[in-house]
Amino acid sequence: MLIPFLIMLREGIEAALIVSIVASYLHQSGRSKLMPAVWVGVLLAAALSLFVGAGLQLVAAEFPQKQQELFEGVVGLIAVVMLTSMVFWMRKAARSIKGQLHASIDRALGDGGGQAWALIGMVFLAVAREGLESVFFLLAIFQQSSGWEAPVGALAGIAVSVVLGYGLYAGGVRLDLRRFFRYTGVFILLVAAGLLAGVLRKLHEGGVWNHLQTVVFDMSEALPMDSPVGAVLSGLLGYQAAPVVGEVIAYLAFLVVSLFFFFRPAAPAPSPVAAR
Repeated sequence: MLIPFLIMLREGIEAALIVSIVASYLHQSGRSKLMPAVWVGVLLAAALSLFVGAGLQLVAAEFPQKQQELFEGVVGLIAVVMLTSMVFWMRKAARSIKGQLHASIDRALGDGGGQAWALIGMVFLAVAREGLESVFFLLAIFQQSSGWEAPVGALAGIAVSVVLGYGLYAGGVRLDLRRFFRYTGVFILLVAAGLLAGVLRKLHEGGVWNHLQTVVFDMSEALPMDSPVGAVLSGLLGYQAAPVVGEVIAYLAFLVVSLFFFFRPAAPAPSPVAAR
């Protein structure tokens, strides 16, 4: 429940941040009459995400067992790629996202004609990115957990993000977004590492990957995955009671590489003199 909550909280805050920046800029620039176009773009993005999620679930239900395991592995791999790219995109764009959105709005509305359609398209693309990332992540999580906790956690994360997003727009909530995205970025990379190890497991069950299957250690007796501590560690860190060599290598290699680049200081922007 905690992982879907935190992931959807972050995704929701990213989407809410985009919408609040657009809404604030329209209000400040005297274009409040275009706000309905913003909500149309948000609703279309939400509808697309729900449609894609429902479609993928229906398709997966029709597969035989081995093909279903392979499909779940592919969905998990897409989720890893999207989560990782989202973390690094926000790390790079956090400082300048407000200015970038203002410039995009000015470009979209600068031509005069079709302003509402241009704004709908811009908001739709920005929010749909967050929505589709959420869809693939939730599919990967729901495939690993059949209980009610994951859906409830995801819905709770979305609800809290909506409240915080409105607070950001109204000015009543002040968040250190840079620190928030930094801490949640590390958490998401840990989750992505666990998902990647799970992808190898699904590919093995689907008959595609049969290498490096020697069990590294077996903690089934000391710390079973269905115990309270085991369930928490499995959800937070991708813990497996009896991991195989391939899963351990994938987990550690992903974490080492991703955390190295995540914590590496950003290169300073070139000075005007050097640029000449």
